[in-house]
Amino acid sequence: MSNYSDIISFLPYKKPFHFVDELVELSDNQAIGKYRIKENEYYFEGHFPGDPIVPGAILGEIMAQIGLVCLGIYLSKPEERPHVMPAFTSMETDFLSFVKPGDLLTIQSEKIYFRFGKLKCRVSCKKEDGTEVAKGSMSGIIIKQNKLN
Repeated sequence: MSNYSDIISFLPYKKPFHFVDELVELSDNQAIGKYRIKENEYYFEGHFPGDPIVPGAILGEIMAQIGLVCLGIYLSKPEERPHVMPAFTSMETDFLSFVKPGDLLTIQSEKIYFRFGKLKCRVSCKKEDGTEVAKGSMSGIIIKQNKLN
């Protein structure tokens, strides 16, 4: 495991909607992380029973949590990290292949820009065998939690 557990601890998600198993690398310009699709994910019950496939919306969420939110938290000032709330603003993604139960996904994002609290990244999602399953760009903003109330 990585030493980025502090960044993961600031994620505002809980099971069954927490899609970050490990952060492999974080820098001012990129994030790399992993998530293994569990055999019993809640959405498989209704998404093609008997031949489960991860929905594109969930793949987008996995990509956003690792490639956008984790990077955004990392880029935030350390003293602000416990008080930030990410808000997704846009996504343009091409889905290229199916993802099945048991697949290990590696998400890699590259910062396009981060200014005035808005982060935009190029994000890709690959299976363990190197098959690219999705790629595109995503944007989000960082809001201080007390401004949501």
